[in-house]
Amino acid sequence: MDGQNITKVVLLACGSFNPITNMHLRMFELARDYLEDTGQYRVVKGIISPVGDAYKKKGLIEACHRLEMARLSTENSDWITVDSWESLQPEWVETCKVIRHHYDEMLAAEQNNDDVDTVKYAKKRRIEENYFDGSSYHKRRDGPQLMLLCGADVLESFGVPKLWKQEDIAEIVGRYGLVCISRSGNDPHKFIHQSDMLWKYRKSIHVVQEWVTNEISATHVRRSLRRGRSIRYLLPDNVVDYIREHGLYSDESERKNADVVLAPLERYTGASSS
Repeated sequence: MDGQNITKVVLLACGSFNPITNMHLRMFELARDYLEDTGQYRVVKGIISPVGDAYKKKGLIEACHRLEMARLSTENSDWITVDSWESLQPEWVETCKVIRHHYDEMLAAEQNNDDVDTVKYAKKRRIEENYFDGSSYHKRRDGPQLMLLCGADVLESFGVPKLWKQEDIAEIVGRYGLVCISRSGNDPHKFIHQSDMLWKYRKSIHVVQEWVTNEISATHVRRSLRRGRSIRYLLPDNVVDYIREHGLYSDESERKNADVVLAPLERYTGASSS
């Protein structure tokens, strides 16, 4: 395919990363292989964005540790980076706003690659107009594209009452696009079929089948740590060393936020949904 018709893509993964695991990193590789195999995309960057402490998830340790572990895990990657913007915000930031932030950063970087100011302005206007017209979402291949990378559990969480705003789901999937990595026990295609919202934007959802089943989860890692079990080979070695050096994850840390309402549930309770 002509290189001019290939869209550059930045993959953004948002989440707790509590702690980051090899599966989190593997998702980026799977997504890049899948997208580039279509002949339509070239993945140029991956971004890991840990959620801030204000998310108030049970067992969520301090963002400074989760950020550092994510940075350690990507030391050997030449395309996956860690961004601290979301985690440093004093209040919880909706995923949709995080995506907008990184999309604006991506456009700014793209403009900086241009040599002539008039070209930069025209290119920015063309990209913005092609992506959003104020009433519906349109994607064109004139400029770079940012996609949210997630597991099937995140896709299914769209159906949890008061966890997501419907307009945010529409913007995330319809404007930006989603790359969903399948996991054992989840059926993304079935969930998309059952959701009118996701079905509407189904062409913007890329479901990637993971044939080499990997069921590593941060929950399992924390449980193993509390019980004094080995977590070697579930996480990058330098992350394992960091956890041990700082004495992270204990019975006490797992009880953190146990009696606190999750930020989105607190914010959206009683709010009308479209």
